[in-house]
Amino acid sequence: IWFWVYMGQYSYQMGYNGLKKSWIFPGQASQFVGMGKDLFDNTDIGKKYYNLANDILEVDIQDISFNGPEEKLKITKFTQPAIFIVSSVISRLLMDNGHVPSCVAGHSLGEYSALTAAGGISFETGLELVKIRSNSMDKAGITNPGTMAAIIGLNMDSVVKLANSIKTNEVIVAANHNTENQIVISGNINAVNEFVSIAKENGARMAIPLNVSGAFHSSLMQPAREELADKLNSIQISDINIPLYSNVNAKPTMKGSEIKESLVSQLESPVLWFDTINNMVSNGNLNFLEVGPGKVLSGLNKKINRDITTTNIGTLIELNSYEI
Repeated sequence: IWFWVYMGQYSYQMGYNGLKKSWIFPGQASQFVGMGKDLFDNTDIGKKYYNLANDILEVDIQDISFNGPEEKLKITKFTQPAIFIVSSVISRLLMDNGHVPSCVAGHSLGEYSALTAAGGISFETGLELVKIRSNSMDKAGITNPGTMAAIIGLNMDSVVKLANSIKTNEVIVAANHNTENQIVISGNINAVNEFVSIAKENGARMAIPLNVSGAFHSSLMQPAREELADKLNSIQISDINIPLYSNVNAKPTMKGSEIKESLVSQLESPVLWFDTINNMVSNGNLNFLEVGPGKVLSGLNKKINRDITTTNIGTLIELNSYEI
């Protein structure tokens, strides 16, 4: 029985074009005002999840997501749950229509969406975690003020060397390894500003300060890590049957205990997205679905490997037009 079930699932996942379907889930910067309204208006699961979300978050996330204003939606404690809800509704609708990913990964916040889609936690538990994560990150940004900047045109080694060359006792680290030559740095405001000011002299094409409320994925997030760890240690993350590629080591795992550890470490560790996608490709994954709002990850995939095909599913129209 196992053999026939496995072979049937394998054949199904491979699809008509012989390629596996890998699901990737976006993080912050993918949001837009109005996202999710079509899902709420036209699907039962959309209505259910948004109504649950208002109760769990104790805030009208429907109104913020659907009507903005944009500046309010950009606030971390609202952005993260808003994106998580959209990704979770779409992944549930995909699965209800028989689509199953061969593996999953998520960029920063997106790792929670990926874990929920893979069945490690329920939507409600995922949203509780995202609530604590986003609120604690917001508070950590006030306690330990910091910022981030995108560095284009330097590889990881060059960014690390340049960061180490800055004579300061402040924090300055590589936080997101998005593509070979797109690295996001994170740290104290003065240190990040100094890096930006000398980046072009040291080979960067662009150095762009980001409009964020804290130094995410750096040691300045330690208070948030401690608060999130308390919540994670109080819940059960189930072992899963779909490999989840972790941000902190770019490797697949299906063990709930390992996933829990990686989610705790994630807040202070760099997001190894470039390595994650390359490892997924090395394991035979060339056909991706970006499940959630925006097209940020699709753009990164094009820069990481031009052989990758990525389909965006962030709206009901895109979902209805998708064919496996």
